[in-house]
Amino acid sequence: MSSRPTSATDATGSPAPPARTALIWTALALVYLFWGSTYLGIRVAVESLPPLTSAAMRFAAAGLVLALVLRLWRGPGSLRVPPRRLGSAALVGVLLLAGSLIAFTAYVWLLAHAPISLVSTYAYVNPAVAVALGALLVAEPVTAQVLLGGAVIVAGVAVVVSTERPRRTAPAAVEGAARKPAGR
Repeated sequence: MSSRPTSATDATGSPAPPARTALIWTALALVYLFWGSTYLGIRVAVESLPPLTSAAMRFAAAGLVLALVLRLWRGPGSLRVPPRRLGSAALVGVLLLAGSLIAFTAYVWLLAHAPISLVSTYAYVNPAVAVALGALLVAEPVTAQVLLGGAVIVAGVAVVVSTERPRRTAPAAVEGAARKPAGR
């Protein structure tokens, strides 16, 4: 007998209706599709755009898509922010803009200047940073399990970084010859 779930469950552990399960799987497939396709775009952007421009374009496109989905899903009034919530919305916006834009700009810059195995470690370090910020800023508890998980992350990143081989660079004469068109 498999311990693998056959359908989604809600927060109480009750099985979700089949339509809800289909919606969850569709949403997951869309996340994979969109997230995966962004890496193709990043590959092109790294070669042709400055990191800050690339990050700004990606965030602007994401914001427009989310606004469109929200408007279609909830109607025209869904994009209005009540005056009493403007301060909170502005603070969230500044935090998201500053944190995400700085992090993504650094990520795009690293893609152009560091080996991909080293750049990929950002995904492992982000949860550790989030736990540290949660503990410092809002006094979230840091349990033994959280510390053990953090230690595993740090050890994994250390293994990747310590075993990374430097990029091989071709001598200038060979590199120049490789760029010449054939037959000249």
